[in-house]
Amino acid sequence: MHAFRILTRFAACLALLWTIPAGAQTLRMVAHSDLKVLDPIWTTAFITRNHGYMIYDVLFARDADLKIQPQMVDKYEVSADKLSWKFTLRDGLEWHDGQPVTAEDCVASIKRWGARDALGQQFMASVGDLKAVDAKTFTLTLKEPFGLVLDALGKPSSNVPFMMPKRVAETDPNKQIDDYTGSGPFIFKKDEWKPGEKVVYVKNAKYKPRAEPPSMLAGGKVVKVERLEWIAVSDPLTAVNALQQGEIDLVEIPVPDLFPVLKADKNIALFGWNAQGSQIIMRFNHLHPPFNNVKARQAAMYAIAQEDFLKAQVGDPEIYRVCNSPLVCGSPYEKSYGDLLVKPNFDKARQLLKESGYDGTPIVMMQATDLQSSNQLPPVAKQALERVGFKVDLQAMDWQTVVSRRAKKDAPDKGGWNIFFTTTVTVDADNPASNSFTSGACDKAWFGWPCDPEMEKLRAAYAREVDPDKQKQIAMAVQDRVMDQASYIVLGQYKAFGAYRKDRVSGWLPGPVPVMWNITKK
Repeated sequence: MHAFRILTRFAACLALLWTIPAGAQTLRMVAHSDLKVLDPIWTTAFITRNHGYMIYDVLFARDADLKIQPQMVDKYEVSADKLSWKFTLRDGLEWHDGQPVTAEDCVASIKRWGARDALGQQFMASVGDLKAVDAKTFTLTLKEPFGLVLDALGKPSSNVPFMMPKRVAETDPNKQIDDYTGSGPFIFKKDEWKPGEKVVYVKNAKYKPRAEPPSMLAGGKVVKVERLEWIAVSDPLTAVNALQQGEIDLVEIPVPDLFPVLKADKNIALFGWNAQGSQIIMRFNHLHPPFNNVKARQAAMYAIAQEDFLKAQVGDPEIYRVCNSPLVCGSPYEKSYGDLLVKPNFDKARQLLKESGYDGTPIVMMQATDLQSSNQLPPVAKQALERVGFKVDLQAMDWQTVVSRRAKKDAPDKGGWNIFFTTTVTVDADNPASNSFTSGACDKAWFGWPCDPEMEKLRAAYAREVDPDKQKQIAMAVQDRVMDQASYIVLGQYKAFGAYRKDRVSGWLPGPVPVMWNITKK
């Protein structure tokens, strides 16, 4: 019966693919999730972030050495005290509707991003004045030192400070945009977008790449295909079958269980495009019982053994890593917390749960069944939490429903939630300013809305500090606070691999996001 379902899905996938004209200038990819939310400032969902990189551009970007390089910016100047900045845009920047990109567009875009993003909020709190001087120039005046100006403007992953036209960027940050005009290397074909089936982009023929060679997210974004299609295939085996049959060209994130099948095919190559890796977390809703109580969160933490989750979700120990450092292992701020999250302490978990006053109300745990980076985590968590006395209502849904529902502050029995799972690239999690999960800014914090003034003091101090040694001391204190308050639970790290037809695709660049420019299709 299972095999029949797989074959049926495969046939449906091929039927969709066969309705699309073939050609060397069309690149087809199975993305990790279906795209339903189109505003990359409103949500941190990776599929929406990836969409953002297709159609928008950025002021600064990280290269393969993780150094921040100008992208839309031609040049910038900074005063000796680093409180005054002047940015000049490069020539030839144009929106998809033919209008020139202006400094006013960039100012409005920075402000909208700064209202949503954790690092952006820290950044904007230090800004005294941000204004356009002329069509190509804007200035930034800080009211206090902020050591992460370029880090903020060159933030590589969710949320990314994408530049949008002023009329779009002036949309309320808490509402989604409905105009998808960008200035990036691809143009979104809204008229061909079919949620649950496909997303279509075409080459922006008027895009002016930088002259430098491409390097991760920096340098020249040269598009070498005329059309790119994301095909929605939720079943991983169906996606791999389509790749083997030559009906698609890339699979963004095939499941590790299928790596042997892919390695055995001479026409297919596995590519570790995210060399820095990703971090998995379990997120609590701090607004509602039981996780508005720190002891309930601590109880959950002491019930966890990371490797149980990593084995279930990733499988291959060659590509995952047990790591209880909130600011990730392999970073300058790596810090070990002994057996916590490595070996569970069920007795302590039960005692903490009792002290929390938990009344036995089932907790709502959301499971994104179609998201291959986290769909196996909730059943493992359910078993661990129930072992120490929690009751768990595991609710299955697709990832885009999770994305929409996690933004709701309603009580869990009124359409809200208690727990969900997600991943982030390690380059976004390796310092307190860019790590959205560490924010304790109450209603301005990332989904889950922890309210922790002490944490916010630490994060603000980190952002203002310019001495690397003092920054490190603060970063260590931030991690101690995360673990003490059980703000969220780190479930380990893993490296993401894609798969592609090496007999007809080349030029896939490594990076923390799947980079679609520079790819050539034979």
